[in-house]
Amino acid sequence: MSGHSKWSSIKHKKGAADAKRGKLFSKLSRAIIVAAKEGGGNPADNLALQNAIEKARSYSMPKDNIDRAIAKGSGADADASAFETVVYEGFGPSGVAVIVEALTDNRNRTASDVRHVFAKNDGNLGGSGAVAWLFERRGVVVVDANGVDGDELLLAAADGGAEDVELDGSSYEVTSAPEQLAAVREAVQAAGFTVEAAELTMVPKTTVEVADEGEAKKVLRLIDQLEDNDDVQDVFANFDIPERILESVEG
Repeated sequence: MSGHSKWSSIKHKKGAADAKRGKLFSKLSRAIIVAAKEGGGNPADNLALQNAIEKARSYSMPKDNIDRAIAKGSGADADASAFETVVYEGFGPSGVAVIVEALTDNRNRTASDVRHVFAKNDGNLGGSGAVAWLFERRGVVVVDANGVDGDELLLAAADGGAEDVELDGSSYEVTSAPEQLAAVREAVQAAGFTVEAAELTMVPKTTVEVADEGEAKKVLRLIDQLEDNDDVQDVFANFDIPERILESVEG
């Protein structure tokens, strides 16, 4: 998920060592299989596959798993064709805008599940286009800021085609056009920087500050429960929770 970038990096660190790693790898594999099925098994000619692989790598998914998923998707296997991409839009507590991207083989089941999660967490599901205009698709590479010179990172990232570098708490966020994601990650790593995450995301154009701890808990509970659904691939939101509140809630 992506909202406040510091929370995003915290979630990423947890995900890499989560007890639910099996579920996480299953979701990542599904995305790779579908991308390979739809656009072929060569990442150089398939941007969706390239981005699915980048995300899997950032979560330390083994290369063998990635290769098997590519082979499964680009072969004669029929499983991938059963899945379709579905996007849901809605609002959470405090008017936070939320986008849910899913890969499902049963649209009715997934829609019902997502609607239920919104309803029980003081949110509501909207129609297509309800909140999408508040976001833009970008490539984002998250770099550990510890001991990092921002100017040096900016130069390295620019070599890969990055558009911006911003410091947020303990991490730098390097943003780029979606098609430059892999090149930016490679340039940043080649320069010796530690990449915490590299994935295609929906970056909010404006954010909603959630400064009340109770409301922050509600927002994060909604996001967590959406992400826990087997069909949900990504959840994006435009909340901005102050660091002191975020640390208190996380603690």
